[in-house]
Amino acid sequence: MQVREDYPAWLQAQAYADNTCQAQIQRIRKVEDAYGDLAQRQIDQGYDVLIGELTYSLADERSGKPNPSRIRIEGNIRNGLQSYKSAVVRYRTFLTQTREASVILEPSPMPAIRPVPADDPLLQKFSLERDMQASLRRHVGFLEEGLRVVDDGAERSVETGFIDITCRDRDDRLVVVELKAGTADNRAIGQILGYMGDLGREENSNDIRGLLVAHAFDKRTRSAARMLPNVTLVRYALRFAFEVEE
Repeated sequence: MQVREDYPAWLQAQAYADNTCQAQIQRIRKVEDAYGDLAQRQIDQGYDVLIGELTYSLADERSGKPNPSRIRIEGNIRNGLQSYKSAVVRYRTFLTQTREASVILEPSPMPAIRPVPADDPLLQKFSLERDMQASLRRHVGFLEEGLRVVDDGAERSVETGFIDITCRDRDDRLVVVELKAGTADNRAIGQILGYMGDLGREENSNDIRGLLVAHAFDKRTRSAARMLPNVTLVRYALRFAFEVEE
């Protein structure tokens, strides 16, 4: 099977490191070797069954459940299947986004949709968050001493979405890192708690921490965080360096 030729460029546009892009492509190829064309599966709405076969819980691991998928896993089954599941969900996101884009480009009697300009605030916010994530992955120790990334270089897929960065702290506790460009409002608290709950269920643990990183926080977010001992608010600041162009 052939991964769609525009997928590498899409991954690069998400600001993933080169080795992460290659790993994501290789995983999709291996899944397609076992399950067939994932683009066709997207059309046929057959992803739920596939993702179910790629799901392997901590309870499954403890009970010695065999690998439920068609993919041969070398080493830890749970970690291996988690990486394939996240890769598949990410590829489905790519297929959905690019399919919607192609529909917009097709001739239609409806009025044309205005293209998003390069200086659109939402586009700039998305770009900043992607740049923040790429930079923080390289320097995660600046966020908290002893913190290390454990999501294989790309967002981990959980039931309610993608965790920006999944880490472990110096005490080996799992940490959900959620990034927001600009000011984080109370919706960000709900989002990070949802991710923490998803991760806790997958890992059979109630000891999950959250780090919500933003330029600023509104009053309701700060008040809510005071009642959440496992959630820490972290403000970032931008610093500029200037060079004379020769």
